[in-house]
Amino acid sequence: MVKVHLTPLFLLTILSGVELLRPKVLYVREGEMVVLHCHLEADDSGLFWTIPSGQRMNQTSDTSTSADQNQMSVLIHGQSLVVLQASMSHHGNYSCSLGNASSQIWFRLTVYTAQSSEYKEKNQYPATCFTQEPCTLYCPAANIPCTNISGISSRGITWSKEGETSLSQSHFPSVQQNDSGVYTCNRSYTYKGQTYYKTFAVVLNVQTNEQLGESMILSPKQNQEFQVDLGSTVVIDCKAVVTSEADEVFWLSGTSFVEKDESLPVFYNYSWEQGAKDIETTASLIFKKVSEDDLLRNYTCKLQSDHQSSTFVTIVLTPKARDISVSVIICIVGIIVVVLVASAVFKFRIDLALFLRDSLGCYGTPPDGKKYDACLMFYKSSSGVELGKADRKWLEGVLEERFGYSLCLLSENFSEDNESVSECIELSRTLILFPSSSDSHPGSDLLIKIRAALAEKNTCLILIKPETKRASSTESTSEVLQHLSRAGNCVVWKGRSSMEPKSSFWKLLRFHLSAPQHPPRLLPEELTLTDHCQHA
Repeated sequence: MVKVHLTPLFLLTILSGVELLRPKVLYVREGEMVVLHCHLEADDSGLFWTIPSGQRMNQTSDTSTSADQNQMSVLIHGQSLVVLQASMSHHGNYSCSLGNASSQIWFRLTVYTAQSSEYKEKNQYPATCFTQEPCTLYCPAANIPCTNISGISSRGITWSKEGETSLSQSHFPSVQQNDSGVYTCNRSYTYKGQTYYKTFAVVLNVQTNEQLGESMILSPKQNQEFQVDLGSTVVIDCKAVVTSEADEVFWLSGTSFVEKDESLPVFYNYSWEQGAKDIETTASLIFKKVSEDDLLRNYTCKLQSDHQSSTFVTIVLTPKARDISVSVIICIVGIIVVVLVASAVFKFRIDLALFLRDSLGCYGTPPDGKKYDACLMFYKSSSGVELGKADRKWLEGVLEERFGYSLCLLSENFSEDNESVSECIELSRTLILFPSSSDSHPGSDLLIKIRAALAEKNTCLILIKPETKRASSTESTSEVLQHLSRAGNCVVWKGRSSMEPKSSFWKLLRFHLSAPQHPPRLLPEELTLTDHCQHA
């Protein structure tokens, strides 16, 4: 039965600023040697180890030579903590950290009894060879002392085969089927006159020498570019099909091996799935946080095979171009839509306003005490283009009968009745001035009074001007008309073409007029140009 002496993880994380990481799990058989390697970059004096008992030590501390440490069979050298002879007291959690505890790596050491079947399963390393071919067994080098640890010297490797009493060889000039089996390699070391050892089980599978298919890397492609974000987590899979269990797929950073240690900023993991004739493998290169240094390095996926030449695929990491955020795109599209809608509304504002009046019945306007919608009055035109009597009748009829406007009409000699003019302007929302050659036209004095009355009576002005290629000298010198033109809205009369109810003349005139106080008595289509002929 395995006795467990676990140090609670929360006791290992009481140092402020230390992030809890997944511990690296190691397995060792009771009585054997095991080495914990710390990958933190620090000098020997700045690296501290914490052991399951809670004791904190480094290479230069006094405890490194104490009787307690010798009793624990623990040796610290550089970045390595060596357990010379594992026992159940070594079972538990270890950590290495910098002196300021800014970085820390965790280890969980599991000690198994000598006869543990679970340890035998975890300590097996497969090897494949083919009949009638040379075969060499290699002793694994996991968690063994580095060559630079002072005082510890290697005594070599011995091999033995399970079920046999004599020592075995590690090289077979022509391997046979009966050479299959479990081989144990024993790495022995001496320290202060004592001998310590570490064993590994290598399972040799001898297969019939058949023509193997080609092992190949499926993805990525050579010099394939991967766009990455700085600071993001990135996983790049190297997928391969191998035809032998001895084939390996792994990653290189430049000329160095990428390790499987998950505590490192860049590592890789490996998975495989047995197919009908071959093995599908995936070696995943994992960047915890992509740095600028990662972009400068060359990462290569290597397929190493014992029956064909090795295959290499190098990838290229490039910084991803910053995408325009969705909110910016929405704002740009929104602005464009608003501009287009505003332009369309401005361009078709006249048709839109008339559509709302005619089709949707938007006739209601706030009451302003005005009795009439418009007051019709003519002014003298010297351009030769004017509205005759029939045209004026047609204008009055269309405004009243078709579009529903109530009109204040003055008599032909209104120029002599200033009081009636003033009253008509006061009771009307809009004053419409149209050109005429009649002698009964308002003089300049009356036009000046009309201009003053418009502002006083809150009445709008629409000036109907004749279409002329060149303005006459009289009109150009008519200062009063120029002021009235600037004060109100102008609509151009183009003769017979302006009589069509759907002409630009009528659209613009109705647009400048306020909506009638009451809906028209006739639909817009009921009055046609024929009615003008009848008026004429």
